[in-house]
Amino acid sequence: MAALMVFGLHLRNFGYFPGPVRIPATVMFAGGSSGVSFFFILSGFVLTWSARRTDTARRFWRRRIARIYPVHLVTALAALAMAVFLEPSTRPAGRPLAADLLLIHTWNPAWWQTLDTVSWSLSCEAFFYFAFPALHFLLQRLDHRATTAVAAAAAVIVVVLPVADHVLGLGWTLYSAPWARFPEFIIGAALARLVLLDRWRGPGLRGASALAAAGYFAAAVIPTNFAYACCTLVGFSLLIPAAAVADLHGLSSIWRERRMVRLGQLSFAFYMVHILVLRAATHVLAIRQLTISQAAVAIAVVSVTSLGAAWMLYEVVERPAQRLLLGGTARRGASAGPFGRRAVPRERPSAARRRCGGIPRGETERKN
Repeated sequence: MAALMVFGLHLRNFGYFPGPVRIPATVMFAGGSSGVSFFFILSGFVLTWSARRTDTARRFWRRRIARIYPVHLVTALAALAMAVFLEPSTRPAGRPLAADLLLIHTWNPAWWQTLDTVSWSLSCEAFFYFAFPALHFLLQRLDHRATTAVAAAAAVIVVVLPVADHVLGLGWTLYSAPWARFPEFIIGAALARLVLLDRWRGPGLRGASALAAAGYFAAAVIPTNFAYACCTLVGFSLLIPAAAVADLHGLSSIWRERRMVRLGQLSFAFYMVHILVLRAATHVLAIRQLTISQAAVAIAVVSVTSLGAAWMLYEVVERPAQRLLLGGTARRGASAGPFGRRAVPRERPSAARRRCGGIPRGETERKN
């Protein structure tokens, strides 16, 4: 769903909603940039939840590279080919190109949309992955009160940064800056720790979903500097642990439905390839001159094409590359503590886990 928020926003930006449907489409998708904020919070949550107690930083980083880099490399090469043959004006110079391939391009605000323009978020994620072993080591040593304080402080930073930029006229590029988006990742990691410690006391899935939806639509009418994260921060921060707790309790959840899980598996590849499909379509279709019926057909075509390309990327690139790059290292280590540190005692199994039959964490990882 978060990937579809971004997809809808880009459909609007590329002019796929003509005439009378443009205003309702703007209401529906103007807040789509907040979908990336959801990714960042979810990333911190999932990595903390699935962190292996026998892990090392090197093994963790190797798994992260195997997870995201093959798709990034393929889509970057596709974007480069498009720049050479279809869009010569977008052809990057050597330094921005190298920075993009190394996933460090967003540290220079002028390069943040090099090649596959959505890859800026991967550059942020690369920084998060680099910092995660240290962050996880710290969070493991905090009790639930200190962990809550960390999450609250990170939330305050998310709000204060755009306020300071606006009031003081600092000219920061906050949307794509890894250092500015890191607090969202920290929030996700802290929330996962609270759920693991059985200290999460947020609303249920329905209430959290309502708050997330309200924040999403509010983002459509708020200035850009505040819309990408501030409006949706509370809703997303409540929704993700609410969905996790619903899973632990075995409660009804649309996110466990088989087709939704399958779409979730394809969502990373879909996110990475959809913008290339939309850009290519602009050279085939006269987007700005479409009637409503023609626009409906065009949207269906680019949607199906993007999903088909995502399936190809997932099956032909993402999964095989992970198997090739990880090999036997995907198995658990036997002696090291978390990220090379001394192992700490395992937390008391939460009441939620006991009610679900006491499924051990390792078994959950293998099923996932």
